[in-house]
This record gives sequence, structure tokens and C-alpha cells, in this order.
Amino acid sequence: MSEVFYMTRKGYNEAVARLKYLQTVKRQEIVDRIAEARSHGDLSENAEYDAARNEQAANEGEIVELDYKIKNATIVEESDDKSTVHIGSKVKVYDIDMEEYDVYEITGTTEANAMLNKISNESPVGKALLGQKAGTVVTVQAPEGAYELKIESIE
Repeated sequence: MSEVFYMTRKGYNEAVARLKYLQTVKRQEIVDRIAEARSHGDLSENAEYDAARNEQAANEGEIVELDYKIKNATIVEESDDKSTVHIGSKVKVYDIDMEEYDVYEITGTTEANAMLNKISNESPVGKALLGQKAGTVVTVQAPEGAYELKIESIE
């Protein structure tokens, strides 16, 4: 049985666009670089050729992974429900230990981006927040130890 990947409609569309880009534009750019490097002669000591082949392997790996996720995606439609945390929610939390506020957007695994505070529904914080209401204190079971967050608001 295949794994299910939860995505918002926006995330799904972005993944499809990324896949198309990798399969067409990026793939062709790499093929062109390989052809250029081959034209320089001896491939045994051609760093340009090796780099292009490595990039080609990475690109093909990303294509396979993204294609699999898209084929096994479950689209989570946006909801106006602000009574509980769900995929697509923006949640303002207060870290009790650190005494600071943060806002997280709960996403599927393919859309997660820690730099943008987009966290996966499968992450320790995401798991702890899902299904909870504003005002609730949740315990996050993180690898470095448990800590508590208070849900201030749900958008």
C-alpha cells in the first residue's frame, strides 16, 4: 500500500509545477551541459562532465520522489473552521519554557519549510497541535525532550 501525502491545493499545484519544470526545463539544461562537457574531450578527468552527471542524478531522483508524492497526494481543502487546528491552519503559540511567541502554519510533509515556519503535520509540533483548540496547552514530544506550547489563536 502506498503512503499518503497530505497537501493543500496550493501546495499540490506548486508540486505539479515544480515537477513539470524539473522534467522539461531543468532536465534539458543538464543534458545541454553534459553535451558541452563531452565536447571537451577526455571524460576521465573532466570535472565539468562529472558535475553535470551528478546534477542529472539528483534531478532524476527529485523527479521520481515528487512524482510519487503527487500520485499519492490527498488534497486537504482549505477550511474556515478556526475551532481546532488542522492542516492549513496558522497557529499562534506561546512557548512556556522559552517565554516567546511563534506562528506556525500546519502543512503536509511536501510543503513544510522551517525557514517560513511551515511545519509538517507529522512533525512533533504539528502532531501535538492537530485537533487542539485555542487556549489548550500541548506537550511536544521532541527528540531533545518534551516541552509545552500554549495555543493562543487559530487562523
